Amino acid sequence: MRTIDERAIKAHADLRFRSEYDYALFEYFRSAKVIAFLDRAGVAMNGRVLDAGCGGGGMPLSLADEALLVVGIDPVERFQDAGVKLGRERSLTNLHFALADGMSLPFPAGAFDLVLSHAVIEHVADAPLYLRECARVLAAGGRMYLSTAPYLSFAGAHLPRLKVPVPLHLLAGRRIAFAMFQFLAREAPWTLKEPANENSFIQAARRGDTKHDDLLELVTVRRLRRQILGAGLDIVREELHATTTVRRMPLPLGRWLRDSPLTQDALISNMEYVLAKAGG
Repeated sequence: MRTIDERAIKAHADLRFRSEYDYALFEYFRSAKVIAFLDRAGVAMNGRVLDAGCGGGGMPLSLADEALLVVGIDPVERFQDAGVKLGRERSLTNLHFALADGMSLPFPAGAFDLVLSHAVIEHVADAPLYLRECARVLAAGGRMYLSTAPYLSFAGAHLPRLKVPVPLHLLAGRRIAFAMFQFLAREAPWTLKEPANENSFIQAARRGDTKHDDLLELVTVRRLRRQILGAGLDIVREELHATTTVRRMPLPLGRWLRDSPLTQDALISNMEYVLAKAGG
């Protein structure tokens, strides 16, 4: 999927929480933005590709259109009723899925020319180990794509938003904010911005379940850079995407807020990297 179709992305975004199949379709159309980034960076996508945290499987489904081989792994078998089914519908023979842990990849060293980690590392219990494993299976001259967001930003916090735009996680800390959103989802869901079908806190409250915090790695820009280098990877390309509020500011001020260690972790909505083995 190379064409960025904003209308299709929006249409499938509205339906993505109906099932894993629908979420994989949304990922499939959204993946065009990742492919566009890799195109700009000159990264080849026609070799052996690993999606090291594929979820429902929409991203590897997209890359299978042109790659020699695509493997998607995830510690939870979400892909069985989504990516596997979609791959069969499209008669793809070069697309495979496996139940596996990104911190212990079941592949030999140098097995892949491209490794993808799209919004995964924040959910990994041991981020340095995960990065070392991705580096291990990356072939010499290969590339790794990594995207995430700082945990202090709205996007990186993975929390609901209030209808009144108050950064509760910045004011009260993550633990209190998480507990508060659980309470609001149960007792006052009307205070939350996202509709019920897009809000996992409300869904859990309606099921009577206790929602657990799955944000295991508290990503910051400087910490992630250190982890990348510590895993034996070099940063080939880094793009820090600021929030809409920052982008509307005068350019010099916006750049300062995006790049300043004092503010960037709260004001960057997405970080994208192309990585290579150190010295490669």
